[in-house]
Amino acid sequence: MAIISLSYKYLERLIGTDRDTILKRLPMIGSEVERLEEDHADVEFFPNRPDLFSVEGVARAMRGFLDIEAGLPVYSVKPSGISFTVDPNLKNIRPFLASAVIRNVSFDDESILSVMALQEALHWAVGRGRSKVAIGIHDLDTITAPFHYKAALRSRKFVPLDFTKELTLDEILIEHPKGRDYAKIVKDFAFFPLITDNEDNVCSFPPIINGERTRVTTGTKNILLDVTGTDQRAVNVAANIICTAMAEAGATIESVEINGDVIPNLNPSERTVSVRECTDLVGVDLSAPQMAGLLEKMRFGAQPVGTDEVRVQVPCYRADIMHDWDLFEDVAIAYGYENFSVEVPPTFSIGTENPVNTIAAQVRMILAGLGYLEMMPFTLTNEKVLCDYLNRPRCSSTLHLMHPISEEYTVVRTEILPLLLEMLQVNRHRELPQRLFATGDVLSDLKTNQRLAAVSTHTVADFSEAYANADAVLRELGITYVAEVSDDEAFIEGRRADIVVDGKKVGVCGEIHPAVLIAFELEQPVAAFELDLRAVPGYPSR
Repeated sequence: MAIISLSYKYLERLIGTDRDTILKRLPMIGSEVERLEEDHADVEFFPNRPDLFSVEGVARAMRGFLDIEAGLPVYSVKPSGISFTVDPNLKNIRPFLASAVIRNVSFDDESILSVMALQEALHWAVGRGRSKVAIGIHDLDTITAPFHYKAALRSRKFVPLDFTKELTLDEILIEHPKGRDYAKIVKDFAFFPLITDNEDNVCSFPPIINGERTRVTTGTKNILLDVTGTDQRAVNVAANIICTAMAEAGATIESVEINGDVIPNLNPSERTVSVRECTDLVGVDLSAPQMAGLLEKMRFGAQPVGTDEVRVQVPCYRADIMHDWDLFEDVAIAYGYENFSVEVPPTFSIGTENPVNTIAAQVRMILAGLGYLEMMPFTLTNEKVLCDYLNRPRCSSTLHLMHPISEEYTVVRTEILPLLLEMLQVNRHRELPQRLFATGDVLSDLKTNQRLAAVSTHTVADFSEAYANADAVLRELGITYVAEVSDDEAFIEGRRADIVVDGKKVGVCGEIHPAVLIAFELEQPVAAFELDLRAVPGYPSR
């Protein structure tokens, strides 16, 4: 979930109505107001609506929802005469680029904060922490066209943002805070991606940091936008969202030629949807003109076609529209959830809590009592994290995704422990001690079951801690077990033990092996244990 800060002053100016009206209706478009401050509101949006991650995007949606301005926003794009070249050597590094020239920008404190916040939110929601997409915004008047996206030597120097001295690209990964945060994305490549102008001035080292030379300030009037990444669709989506948000603030958009292709394309896509199918799904009888009117309220272009179809123009920034049902959801939002009639269901039953959930709740209470903090790692991962980094063999029964969206998410997890170690890696610069646990579904041999894992890292974490905490959990869960010598190479020999119940291994505990710590870039020892919750008395048989 993304939390966006909405300045009242800026929001009222863009929408054309008062804050009370806006805040009253804002939750009805699918948001939640987290905090109300004196000069702004912090509002949470779902990650499937990155077009709402800025004041400009929220204002555009609310003008339609409040019947101030309905229908499809139209964005004209003029040619800028500016071009980009893309180095073929970037093919296996970071091959895709989108760009635009944004002119007549009028920045004040509120608008510049909005565009910077949008940039960072897109890095998270669309860019997967910059690994998939990274965005650079530059003061165009400080550099000279044409521009070049090239594979640069690691020894190349420039002054990164917020620094006053030149650093090599390698030094930036070590000395600059952003370099340390995102080094893992590029550190293994022989060459690094770099954007330069015609005079060889560095604009950006994507996905790490921009150059100080092109810093955007309240005095900036013209912008060069660059969006780089490993997925062309995601790169274009991010560029479109930035361009249309800036256009909503009064800027003009100009295209850039990239190796002969003209970017961006802000034209809408078209699809024709069934009124009957929408009525059946939403549960409200609508005519084609009524449905078209509701879609226009949500800022689509919509035109009735006969009695049962509506031709819809989908704005370029609505990347979430992938199925007709996505449009039907917007019809329901425009109709107003508060306007749906309340009915008693035709069937009645009494529900009880699933025993699996009862056990999971008990596990959470025990681990919280032991001082652990609960995490919720992703269900998808990859075999490097799941097996290779832990010195464990890959399993033929692991379920692979047929069409993974990235190399990071290719299989369904069979263990939880590796994902907690990955969490420690992300937080390795935070204070110690760190004690984390997670419980949830894993998939083994195409069967779903539940596991528990816990990790503890600090300067004196050892086998004794892992065993003591595992023993406490097992006793509280009523599990009678024996500890046996383990051969699990994720742990140090002599400092590891298998947890055995009725002759069957159901878990493991111990001190994580130094090779595993190195793989996860951890500097302090880690005590850990993992348990198959099917060993808990009362777990339902299947």
